[in-house]
Amino acid sequence: MKILVTGSAGFIGSNLVLRLLQTESPVEIVGFDSVNDYYDVSLKEWRLQQIDACAKQHPESKYTFVKGNLADKALVDKLFAEYEFDVVVNLAAQAGVRYSIENPGAYIESNLVGFYNILEACRHSCDHKKPETYKGVQHLVYASSSSVYGGNKKVPFSEEDMVDNPVSLYAATKKCNELLAHSYSKLYNLPSTGLRFFTVYGPAGRPDMAYFGFTNKLIKGETIKIFNYGNCKRDFTYVDDIVDGVQRVMHKAPAKQTGEDGLPLPPYKVYNIGNSNPENLLDFVQILQEELVRAGVLPTDYDFEAHKELVAMQPGDVPVTYADTSALERDMGFKPSTTLRQGLRNFSEWYKNFYQ
Repeated sequence: MKILVTGSAGFIGSNLVLRLLQTESPVEIVGFDSVNDYYDVSLKEWRLQQIDACAKQHPESKYTFVKGNLADKALVDKLFAEYEFDVVVNLAAQAGVRYSIENPGAYIESNLVGFYNILEACRHSCDHKKPETYKGVQHLVYASSSSVYGGNKKVPFSEEDMVDNPVSLYAATKKCNELLAHSYSKLYNLPSTGLRFFTVYGPAGRPDMAYFGFTNKLIKGETIKIFNYGNCKRDFTYVDDIVDGVQRVMHKAPAKQTGEDGLPLPPYKVYNIGNSNPENLLDFVQILQEELVRAGVLPTDYDFEAHKELVAMQPGDVPVTYADTSALERDMGFKPSTTLRQGLRNFSEWYKNFYQ
């Protein structure tokens, strides 16, 4: 099987490539990433080094890394023509809710133009050779986000809920991804599955995520701001659970079917991947500080109360995220299982080893 993983230097993408090498060898994987400087490039380079080391341990597999921008259509088309992918996992995206308020152009380029280029390449993937020798991309799996639910009051969030009121541009681009994928599934019979990720965390995560940013600030003796006066709730999902879900979904493409009108029914699915267990932000901070002390990142006598500030909600934020994961459990036989304490313990130990 030939697999393209975009965003392979990213948090989820790098962990997915590692998992595929470790569990699916022999396999051929092409990793694709722009390695931009949205956050610390050295962290992305470290992730890529981990993949290189893993690939050397699995010589029966083939791993190639390509540095490039998804908005470069000629490069994307060239990649598809050269490698003839069976499965495409599109995790590349400009992430972050608050950053989208100040830099909307980055989201249009990466999340819309880049995703369109992927869809077009998947659509035309049969053109390079005769269908009997290469059947084209059999499944497109792509990252959506819990942010598409916006300020929905009904919880837990279900895939059946309306998602027409995004509260950030980032959320709007992810909703657009789902709509574009649906149209390509319908028009070109392209099997696609969107995954709505809920607050992914873990070792070597994104420094702009709360748990990572809090840790960086506490180390420097700075004050951490807890939004909505600590009344936010997040469905924190550990990265290994996310990768497990993605891997299962990759192997179960929506079936191609014909409707009563003789036209294809869109082979299209969207799933939530979350813990179905939203945690209060103040409880989250309490567990984080306990695990940072346990790992030796912070001293046992650290005065946490002096470094916490409760502040109002920020633009683009939502008070609660809460995933109904019954569809994923039903179709994939999978439910995330890592506790918040275990996940933050793993992060704290990694942080100690990586930075200290």
